[in-house]
Amino acid sequence: MKTAVFPGSFDPLTNGHLDLIRRAQRLCDRLIVAVLINPDKRGLLETQQRLDVISQALAQVKGVEVKAFSGLLIEFVKQEQADFIIRGIRGVQDLENEMAMAWTNEKLLPGLETVVLLTRPELAGVSSSLVRQIAHFGGDVSPFVPPAVDETLLRLYNKRDQSDDTPTKGGE
Repeated sequence: MKTAVFPGSFDPLTNGHLDLIRRAQRLCDRLIVAVLINPDKRGLLETQQRLDVISQALAQVKGVEVKAFSGLLIEFVKQEQADFIIRGIRGVQDLENEMAMAWTNEKLLPGLETVVLLTRPELAGVSSSLVRQIAHFGGDVSPFVPPAVDETLLRLYNKRDQSDDTPTKGGE
């Protein structure tokens, strides 16, 4: 049984992520979508919100688990007894970053492979940071995210603190 880990912050999950997850699932028996908890970075969505919306978006996809992790990815990979890592690439800059990470992970855990999937051209311009910016300014993010994410962002940004124009919510 082949297990793969698809790590990321998924803050928030985009249709590009969703497409990569569905395609990656066909490459293994068990796919773990690993949501990074970064204590040094305050996310837009709390970890549990990210886990919930990803689980909702993947409700019909078999063989996919959604888990949170912190620390080194290779430790999570060992814990889950994964065979390889899945990463998505939108362009040349992503490729350079992913190559450095793959080489480092393989150095820290010899034999660990990273499988790279190219983002579909129609989804390559979409990023979580772009979605956050559009949502912040009241734009429609529905073409870029699954319905569960759209609903979460609408709820989040409809609860603005009028004094500072930032969403009111708990941070990570």
